[in-house]
Amino acid sequence: MRSSAPSDYWAVLGLDPGADLPSLKRAFRAQARRFHPDLNGNDPSAEESFKLVNEAYAVLSDPRRRAAWERGEGSGTAVPTDPFASGFPRFETYLEALFGQRQRSRSTPFDDGASGVDATSSEPFEEEPFAEDGFDAHSGRGDADGSADPASDWGGPGGSVTPSPAPPPPVQASTDAESTVVLSPEQALHGERVELELPDGTAVEVWTPAMAGDGWRLRLEGVAPGGGDHFLQLRVRTEEGLRIDGLRVQYSLDLTPAEAALGCVVVVPTLRGPVKLTVPPCSSSGRLLRLRGRGMERGDQRGDQLVEVRIVLPDQLADAEEALYGRLQELADQAAEEPAQEASQESGGR
Repeated sequence: MRSSAPSDYWAVLGLDPGADLPSLKRAFRAQARRFHPDLNGNDPSAEESFKLVNEAYAVLSDPRRRAAWERGEGSGTAVPTDPFASGFPRFETYLEALFGQRQRSRSTPFDDGASGVDATSSEPFEEEPFAEDGFDAHSGRGDADGSADPASDWGGPGGSVTPSPAPPPPVQASTDAESTVVLSPEQALHGERVELELPDGTAVEVWTPAMAGDGWRLRLEGVAPGGGDHFLQLRVRTEEGLRIDGLRVQYSLDLTPAEAALGCVVVVPTLRGPVKLTVPPCSSSGRLLRLRGRGMERGDQRGDQLVEVRIVLPDQLADAEEALYGRLQELADQAAEEPAQEASQESGGR
């Protein structure tokens, strides 16, 4: 590690002083992934940042070392050593050394034609990172003076004993899973950070794409049990029944057959309050009526609201209603027969 302690370990992890342990772990997980050389093309700047992140968490998560650092006595170790002196392990190997078990950590693309964005899945960090004094708390290895060669954890030149690999996990059938993610219109418009915990305990942290819509299905590849996919079903609706899709707002308007046939004036909800809408006569189910400028706003862009007509029949008809529909059917049959009769008369007159 570094020979001189930084002025503010809290700032290194992006935390306010005194943050609790869960926040500390989440911040370390994010910063370690951000700067790990394996994920940054071995960038020297990222290597130094990664070392500092590991050092900051090692000190702040240890009450004794944290107290010594807060008193201005350094990081609490007499002769700090660099656990990465022999090089950096692959990120997956680094996780195995931390937790004593195989972890999964990779970028998983959303398989969604509308978004094309990436999400990151990772296991929760529940243990300490590599300690500055070289002692491996997970394997119990350490010299008499408390030092050890960290390179031995991943087969570096200083290792004299190679631990036997952990037994492979049992074979598990691949199964897909699905979760529903509820977003407000504003969250869907700008994108939202979502934290999920899968049934096997895996923590998944993703950002939904900006201008997402109700009904979007996002795929997290390979994170479900057995290597299956986990799907996120987005739900973006208001209490009034408005459905959000990017800048567009959609609403389903239920009408009786008489209202659809004769036309009517109805009140429909919008994001900025109810408005009156004139439904033209002879409106069939599926007809779209546009309310311009009543959609979502983003900068100087403003979407429209589309109102879809749906003709709804009652569960049961009264006798009078049934008689009227019977008469309507007769009129429809007569109207269908008239063109055939006219064609027959024309052919007979030739």
